[in-house]
Amino acid sequence: MKQFSIPFMGMRKPVAGLSILLILISLASLAVKGLEFGLDFTGGTLVEVGYEQAPDLDNIRTLLATNGYEDTIVQTFGADTDIVVRMANLYTPTLGDEVLAVLQQEHADVTLLRSEYVGAQVGEELREQGGLGMLLALIIVMVYVALRFQFKFSVASVVALAHDVIITLGIFSIFGIEFDLTVLAALLAVIGYSLNDTIVVCDRIRENFRIMREIEPVDLINQSINQTLGRTLITSLTTIFVLLVLFLFGGEAINNFAFALLIGVLIGTYSSVFVAANLLMAQNITREDLIPKPKEEEEDELP
Repeated sequence: MKQFSIPFMGMRKPVAGLSILLILISLASLAVKGLEFGLDFTGGTLVEVGYEQAPDLDNIRTLLATNGYEDTIVQTFGADTDIVVRMANLYTPTLGDEVLAVLQQEHADVTLLRSEYVGAQVGEELREQGGLGMLLALIIVMVYVALRFQFKFSVASVVALAHDVIITLGIFSIFGIEFDLTVLAALLAVIGYSLNDTIVVCDRIRENFRIMREIEPVDLINQSINQTLGRTLITSLTTIFVLLVLFLFGGEAINNFAFALLIGVLIGTYSSVFVAANLLMAQNITREDLIPKPKEEEEDELP
């Protein structure tokens, strides 16, 4: 594979400024606008209906909106003839029958399969557990990297992962994209994906510190990133191609999931190349941090 020679570390200050700016914008949006939580977190009603033939989902959305049911999510459930209508923050005992009556205006063959209410308390518990899950994942990653490499690598990896999650959440907040359990699952997958890329770069940096003795840390880190860049690009591009297909043709049921993964992979690739290495430089990583002094040298230094 071709060896790259891109001066990544020469761009570390502008890149650090960009990352800080993106994080500040994301945090500001999360504080002011928050996230557009879906039915899984807010509570609401899920209505499932059955058709004899596959209907047009856009027509169903338009029909519901014109009858006062706006901001609903309409998607297939298993078969093309089974349709699920999700309505956040909305519930009455007769809501299922009301939705059925609206849909029967165009298709008399529609039948009500189920109408369920998701309580707000359940949604709040899911939100808390999801947040704790992400926090626990970051803590476990920090402990693993500290044991596997060194504490400075641990800090760099966890901060880079937090950087990816915050910016992804910020994008969902800024554009008002619905945040549901599938997006939460995508964020946890992004943590794993980004960590994998970061570990590859860290492992090459550690290896080069052992074999490249007459070189400055900034040049060593730059060479390490270039050595792993081909692998990083191939992995990221193949993943992005698959996610693009899912996003464009996967349907509404996995649209937000695919979008969250797509954004997360792009940002995770960026952070693996720039952010983690930049943080190592900020902590003044040296060869001595990774290779302990021989015992004889330590004894000679004792008074």
